[in-house]
Amino acid sequence: MKEVILIKNGELALKGLNRRNFEDLLIKNLKFRLAPVSKFQFTVAQSTIVAEPLQEDADMDRAGEIISRVFGIAAFSKAAATEKNFQTILKTAREYLEDDLMGASTFKVEAKRADKTFPLTSPEICTEAGGYLLNAFPHLTVDVHNPDIKVTIEIRDEYAYIHGRQIKGAGGMPTGSAGRATLLISGGIDSPVAGYMMAKRGLELIAVHFASPPYTSERAEQKVHSLLRQVAKYSGRIRLWVVPFTEIQEHIKDNCPEDIFTVVMRRMMLRVAQIIALKENAGALITGESLAQVASQTLPAIVCTDDVCSMPVFRPLIGMDKDEVIEKSRKIDTFDISVLPYEDCCTVFTPKHPKTRPTLEYVEKAEKCFDYAPMVEQAAEQARLVIIDNR
Repeated sequence: MKEVILIKNGELALKGLNRRNFEDLLIKNLKFRLAPVSKFQFTVAQSTIVAEPLQEDADMDRAGEIISRVFGIAAFSKAAATEKNFQTILKTAREYLEDDLMGASTFKVEAKRADKTFPLTSPEICTEAGGYLLNAFPHLTVDVHNPDIKVTIEIRDEYAYIHGRQIKGAGGMPTGSAGRATLLISGGIDSPVAGYMMAKRGLELIAVHFASPPYTSERAEQKVHSLLRQVAKYSGRIRLWVVPFTEIQEHIKDNCPEDIFTVVMRRMMLRVAQIIALKENAGALITGESLAQVASQTLPAIVCTDDVCSMPVFRPLIGMDKDEVIEKSRKIDTFDISVLPYEDCCTVFTPKHPKTRPTLEYVEKAEKCFDYAPMVEQAAEQARLVIIDNR
């Protein structure tokens, strides 16, 4: 009995003439992510990608776990592939789904006949297969509305596929299909969620983290590595640039009014991140800001920070409250890492009374008090690259 994985690509079906390009990229991502499990052969037909392992000892449970986190997949099922002989199909359904059927009380059979040359119609397949399974498993009853298990028989061009439970995929678009963007990541709750949400829309992530030793520790950077490894389970490999930021922060502290320290600091971060983004061919920046969550995220403050950028700044959390962000962080398993007590540079020199409605004129005047441009260029040049992979 040959076991394969049937992958439903969901949103990709809406891409018209460009659909095959998206499917090819999704398959490329799947090959890379599944490489530690086995080599797979992929076949595309009728909005379904069939993933067939080329090694007999492939761990299909592990493969399914990986596929569940690959963006661009609406749903998938492990399935048995068999010849298109009806008696063989019935026998395979009984053997392949025996454990599931033994543990169920009710079932239904659903048939999909893509190959119209098959001698039985879809209703006939359902009737005959349902009767066969009732005889094989007499404890079962039929429930066409809310069955414990749905037995699906798909008759396709080359094989018949039999599968039970369909598993929901990660959704979204294949990583890389929308280009690249640079994620500003601290060690907090928000930025990993922001990265996950934009990666789900097809962006390949380049991450930038600002380190300020001795005010921040090596453990704070390792915390960021751990966060990105969780995000990489969904997005794939991430290139992380660690930027030395101490000198810039100390100059801001010594030269700028305390009430706009955070706004000026964020402007410097965006300047550095944009230099790295251009070097990485990224077309946008991503931050974890939520409107009015803190003083530096009020509308006037956001206007002041965006002023230094020539590329879009995506803020996927902008309309979410903290509880919603926490719920999402728990879903992607970053919350417990984010709350570890290692301070990041955003908490260094935090003003006691930050200005909530800064004006651009006031901020620009404050920045003229020191020559920041060479420090920004130097920080970007001295950034250290770390490859984050979690396959």
